Amino acid sequence: MYTFILNNTEVTVNEDMNLLEYLREREDLISVKNGCSEGACGACMIIVDNRPMRACILSISKIQNKEVLTVEGFSQREKDVFAYSFAEAGAVQCGFCIPGMVVSAKALIDKNNNPTSEEVKAAIRGNICRCTGYVKIEKAILMAAEILRENREIPIEDEDGKVGERFHRIDAIRKTLGRAKYVDDIKMPGMIYGSALRTKYPRALVKNIDVSRALKYPGVEAVLTAEDIPGKRYLGHIVKDWPALVAVGEETRYIGDAVALVAAKSKKILEEALALIEVEYEKLKTVTTPEEGLKKDAPKIHSKGNLLVKEVLRRGNAEEAIKNSKYVVTYKYSTPFTEHAFLEPECAIGVPDKEGILLYTGGQSVYDEKREITELLGLSEDKIRVKSAYVGGGFGGKEDMSVQHHAALLAYKTGKPVKVTLSRKESIAVHPKRHAMEMEFTTACDENGVLTGMKATLISDSGAYASLGGPVLQRACTHAAGPYNYQNIDIVGKSVYTNNPPGGAFRGFGVTQSAFATECNLNKLAEMVGISPWEIRYINAIEEGQELPNGQIADEGTALKETLLAVKDEYFKHKDQEKEYVGIACAMKNSGIGVGLPDIGRCRLTIINGKIHIRTSAACIGQGLGTIATQIFCETTGVSPKFVVLDDPDTSITPDSGTTTASRQTVFTGEAVRVVSEKLKKVLETRTLQELEGEDFYGEYSFDTDPIGSDKPNPVSHVAYGYATQMVILDEKGFIKEFIAAHDVGRAINPTNVEGQIEGGVVMGLGYALTEDYPLKNSVPTAKFGTLGLFRANTVPEIKPIIIEKNTDKLAYGAKGVGEIVVVPTAPAVQGAYYNLDGVFRTKLPLENTAYRKSRK
Repeated sequence: MYTFILNNTEVTVNEDMNLLEYLREREDLISVKNGCSEGACGACMIIVDNRPMRACILSISKIQNKEVLTVEGFSQREKDVFAYSFAEAGAVQCGFCIPGMVVSAKALIDKNNNPTSEEVKAAIRGNICRCTGYVKIEKAILMAAEILRENREIPIEDEDGKVGERFHRIDAIRKTLGRAKYVDDIKMPGMIYGSALRTKYPRALVKNIDVSRALKYPGVEAVLTAEDIPGKRYLGHIVKDWPALVAVGEETRYIGDAVALVAAKSKKILEEALALIEVEYEKLKTVTTPEEGLKKDAPKIHSKGNLLVKEVLRRGNAEEAIKNSKYVVTYKYSTPFTEHAFLEPECAIGVPDKEGILLYTGGQSVYDEKREITELLGLSEDKIRVKSAYVGGGFGGKEDMSVQHHAALLAYKTGKPVKVTLSRKESIAVHPKRHAMEMEFTTACDENGVLTGMKATLISDSGAYASLGGPVLQRACTHAAGPYNYQNIDIVGKSVYTNNPPGGAFRGFGVTQSAFATECNLNKLAEMVGISPWEIRYINAIEEGQELPNGQIADEGTALKETLLAVKDEYFKHKDQEKEYVGIACAMKNSGIGVGLPDIGRCRLTIINGKIHIRTSAACIGQGLGTIATQIFCETTGVSPKFVVLDDPDTSITPDSGTTTASRQTVFTGEAVRVVSEKLKKVLETRTLQELEGEDFYGEYSFDTDPIGSDKPNPVSHVAYGYATQMVILDEKGFIKEFIAAHDVGRAINPTNVEGQIEGGVVMGLGYALTEDYPLKNSVPTAKFGTLGLFRANTVPEIKPIIIEKNTDKLAYGAKGVGEIVVVPTAPAVQGAYYNLDGVFRTKLPLENTAYRKSRK
């Protein structure tokens, strides 16, 4: 028997157990999040005897006679101050890490109520944030300390929610105080637990599966194999090549493949039952690289072969242009798989509901999930309903089925609510990553630095399954020549199956890889011409009315040159300083899916009890879509945000607004909100909200584009492009002193939100450039969450975001997506700075022999 004080109340526990599990499962303290269970992320931070500690690595016996405090136990004054400060500073995005940050902040302020920035960084170095880049979290903590220290009143905000206002995120307070419910925070009567047995080998023939011992184990509710799937077993966004369960007589394709499912009354029984399943494997040779996969004698990972897709994009005559050019450079580049490392592991709850299934999920599209699960279970669409809880980060990594299909299947078979949650180890192994790519780029210019032509080959590792390997390769190719004014290009891309974990959607969507290559080549050309990297970019920067390399005519909102001019003075000031080394890179990134595919934003407004409910399936995964939708609505109608409610994505009430991907939701769903708001505004001229009770309004927006390889003279690949210039300044030791990021966002619906996206994207890009890796040994990942190389608060340099607004288009009030482009130019900017520092032209990520990472020899 153990006794301790929990949130000022004495509690007694009869058994020793993990403290995190006790706090969440027994006390229902959901502010304490299960992020990694490895003591690495800080999402479960609590205060024990005035010291911040991680609950996941403590047991009940370790806190005997101690005082434990969670956010729920804070004084009301502290809750109010932290809630205001984090909302005002814009410190909240997906929100999953924030209660842990607040705990670390309180522990600091209790000891030192006037901390410096460096002391704040040190205090939260044990807390990982994957969204914000820490900049605004630090600001929020300093603000909270000041309010508490000076016993100041909390300002009463009178926000009208208009476009351009630094409007508080609508979910900031709930997330800050740990009240927002993510899927793993949801409980329901009679709920049981499910999980998958994963293959022992990346590639092996499954000869037999014996589940008899597991079936007999007390507390086991079901054990399922491939034969138990009532509908279509193979899933996938575009290519249906991914089995929900691998059958006897089939080969496994990667270490994340599931061969059986178990549902049990407790997590302990579940784990024990999984260990009782006996699988006979015949281990087979793995295909570990695309190069191996393309060999004639390579084992076929899929029956059609190992080439998933080939893309060719040609305009003009690149061969002739390069041949006649003054300067030509050719380099091979290598970029790795990288892990999304969102703070919230994947979780879903399947609930039997009127002969069908209700699924609680935390993904990037409830309609994608509904479609996949409808096919898997062989049910009609009206039998499947999907509701989204809060989503603790995604970055593209929650587009594929990971746990949703297994939770739905187990619930359907058992007739009971079933929760399936990936451990962090499973998450790292199972969900798709950023594609590793091997690339060769040739770029040419004339004697003045004017670009003349480029050729490129890109080989992408799609891993075991297609996921979004085809579209990712398309974006890598359509953006490979950069945001510059030349039209002689010859680009060939291939995406190849291997036995590695799948490659899928990841913030930047293929452009992070090809931009690294093309931007680094520009630095070499500038050196040969005798001009600066800034000048070669400015000379060639695309302008309104000119043709991009893919043929699309740049529109009047194009502002690449403006982003270059925004950093010009700082660039040349630091370029000529001793002991400072500057790097620069530009980028463009599409808004919208484009390339000829359907792309529609949809929204409904429903009047309930005098409030306007905004209803769209567009997922908020931290980017703040709900806040943006609210501001667009308020701007259009003039209605106060006090009368607005944002409903969660739910296939029964919210229209399909497509996947949160491709920087599309602000543009497409934002415009759909504007369209439907105009309808309501017109009606409100003659009727009151009370008179409209129960009425419903609908709006949508779509845009037609041309497919890749279109034979049109000037095809329209995407509805819009954002542009950026990023600049990095190193000191003489190779550490980043300052980072400046100028982004053409069209129109900033919420400037604080945009700054947060830029800062967070820069830090993610710095990780990609300098420290992050996803090492594989014979196709098996070897990293833990704590060894992925994620940036922490104390390693983040000063970041200066610059917002460029030049879009006069009325579409979504001129806004362009900014979520993806922010990570694109970072790595080549850092590469250029290091080249200036030591003269080594690095062509592989993460960069080696830097102050952040030494050689792996």
